[in-house]
Amino acid sequence: MIQKVPIHFSDNIELYIKRIDLIDNQIPGNKYFKLKYNIEEAKKLGKEKLITFGGAYSNHILAVSYAGKRHNLKTYAFIRGEELESKYQTNSQLKIASENGMNFVFVSRSDYREKNKLLERYFREHKESEYYIVPEGGTNSLAVKGTEEILGNDTENYDYICTAVGTGGTLAGITNAKLEHQKVLGFPALKDSEFLVKEIKKYTQNKFELIQEYHFGGYAKKNEKLINFVDEFNKKTNIIIEPIYTGKMMYGVFEEIKKGKFKSGSKILTIHTGGVNQ
Repeated sequence: MIQKVPIHFSDNIELYIKRIDLIDNQIPGNKYFKLKYNIEEAKKLGKEKLITFGGAYSNHILAVSYAGKRHNLKTYAFIRGEELESKYQTNSQLKIASENGMNFVFVSRSDYREKNKLLERYFREHKESEYYIVPEGGTNSLAVKGTEEILGNDTENYDYICTAVGTGGTLAGITNAKLEHQKVLGFPALKDSEFLVKEIKKYTQNKFELIQEYHFGGYAKKNEKLINFVDEFNKKTNIIIEPIYTGKMMYGVFEEIKKGKFKSGSKILTIHTGGVNQ
């Protein structure tokens, strides 16, 4: 579903939003596409367990918990921040993931960086043939295969495709699927995101551009300016976005329109990648 954003812009620029956040009420947005072929692969290989990684407010963790429940796969997640172990029930996303049957291993931030060692330490008694690893954020070649399906016949007439960027899998898939005349712009939600260029280029040969000025201090960081923008956008458009990913991307698009980034008469398509309002 694509909606026109009902806001007037100069230079005859038109702004649209593709509502992939509405594709599945449990596994919404880009998570649906990222997990689609990973779940297929896990089942094809006869795996019984999914193991993944994430932070306290990870939409990915929640999506994997729902996917496991739906497909009768046991789910496990390494959660960054051992201090959360005693209070995770106060975190709405972790609480729901737990209710979906997900098992958590809370680890320190330093231990979290050594993901292979975590598997050796905590899953020594599990047979490797039983479990399937879904990487943090869900990005791998199968995830990119899925996110290529975000674009289709309904997106051919747009000049620019804009998306938020976390681990880069969604941007890579969109970049692979774009048409010759289309330009892809990514808006990272993380600070110091130069490493993303290298990561994204593992999965695509096509050109893309990262616009890195709109991270607002880093992942899950926000300020009054961003919160006010998101609130105003939600009221004016009746399209609900959040300040973690889609809100930062949309703020960046508005600012780049003001700066003259887009040619007169352009049709811009933004991707609503889903996410929980935090």
